[in-house]
Amino acid sequence: MTGKQIRLSRLFPAGGNAVVVAVDHGQTFGPMPGLVQFTQTVERLKEADGILLAPQMIRFSGSLFQGQGSPVLITRLNWNTIHCEPWGYREAHIVQGMSAREAVAAGAEVALASLVLQTGSEEYDARNVATFAQIVEETYSLGVPIIGEVFPVGGLRERPAEFHDYIVKMCRIACELGADAIKTFYTGERFTEVTEGTPIPIFALGAEKLEREVDALELARKAVSAGARGVVFGRNVLQARDPAQFLRGLRDVVQGHALPGETAEKYDLL
Repeated sequence: MTGKQIRLSRLFPAGGNAVVVAVDHGQTFGPMPGLVQFTQTVERLKEADGILLAPQMIRFSGSLFQGQGSPVLITRLNWNTIHCEPWGYREAHIVQGMSAREAVAAGAEVALASLVLQTGSEEYDARNVATFAQIVEETYSLGVPIIGEVFPVGGLRERPAEFHDYIVKMCRIACELGADAIKTFYTGERFTEVTEGTPIPIFALGAEKLEREVDALELARKAVSAGARGVVFGRNVLQARDPAQFLRGLRDVVQGHALPGETAEKYDLL
């Protein structure tokens, strides 16, 4: 077993599905509700299998990653304009924010890098691939797994059929560029085409905060039922009425195949 395989396996308890909480929103949203008090917030997330954060925020993570049984530390290595939703950026220019070696020195166990194509410019697309490939090469030399984040250009999510087709193709492209796992959107009833078309673990992301917490649990259930190996949820955990309690319910659904409605009642979720 390689170093990459050993590190990636830590995300999957007993070989099952993984629950990752994303707390990296400040890179592009600023002090988002739920993450204003960063250290206080993340220290309540120890029951997650992994935590995705900006590498420079490791220094503010308090006791989160200390001790046996702590979450796997996942760091984002590139910065993407398309994530700056409050400013309406749409062209998806991507730059590397930190080298893989520097991130590992800071404590990272797994890396993540986003990839966006169909920007409207073949030159921009090629640059994005070059940035992604460079990060992949760095992580390979260190034995560190790399999660590819497949994200669409602005406006594509409003066209469901095109959006699904993009996700299917992009997940395979990211895999063939060297990703060890994928973080991407759940695209609906045809999501099995995504998980079956890419021979590495697929994580479904939560995206916007859903109105009801049980709806987020239902999203997770649908994704894992379609073959996802887990979820990466941010706002749906962080902006829950009780993030730690919601996280327990999410683990029951993703790992224990509990029903969302019963889980919501068990944990008193909204």
